[in-house]
Amino acid sequence: MAGGRRSTSSTPSRGATDPHTRAARLLVEDCPQLHRVWLAAGDPRIGKRARTSFEALARSIVYQQLAGAAASTIWKRVCQRAGTPVSANRLRALADQQLRDCGLSANKLAALRDLSARAPTLGLSHLHHLADDAIVERLVAVRGIGRWTAQMFLIFHLGRLDVWPTEDLGVREGYKRAFALSERPSSKELEQLGERFRPHRSLAAWYCWRAVEVM
Repeated sequence: MAGGRRSTSSTPSRGATDPHTRAARLLVEDCPQLHRVWLAAGDPRIGKRARTSFEALARSIVYQQLAGAAASTIWKRVCQRAGTPVSANRLRALADQQLRDCGLSANKLAALRDLSARAPTLGLSHLHHLADDAIVERLVAVRGIGRWTAQMFLIFHLGRLDVWPTEDLGVREGYKRAFALSERPSSKELEQLGERFRPHRSLAAWYCWRAVEVM
């Protein structure tokens, strides 16, 4: 996940102009456990990305269940072969073998083909007008895109502030460390534990990820 910049003050200022930074500082003011993580990790770097929605989803499919370096190499090959920005039309113009030569598995190739086929009806350019749950419901219909991938899209591409990925192992482990629990909370337990962070649960998740790194 995206990194952050270490804070230079022990007390977060509310004067930030970026909505994610402002929301994060409000969050950590009210939560001593996350405040300790903020002292080490600083303000979050979460927000809308320059990629198109199609490209962001295609990249997510490629990166799933792969080490970062391997996924990055494969994605670069896809971009070189298809051209950028990677689009449904550009992928459809490539033969299966051309994409397999980039290092894509059969499952990932099938997922990219399904995303390309569904792109005209997904309304990707208008997703930002929809509620979070509606976006998740629409995206999980695509092969290779599950709830977790859709939630990462909401947080890191659309910049949504109140997404709580309870199935994410890093969030569960980070919550355990930040709140000094003896065991990781289950996904069901984490759902309830996250209620206190509304409407800024995306930021709470970000600090749980950082807690794994700094605590």
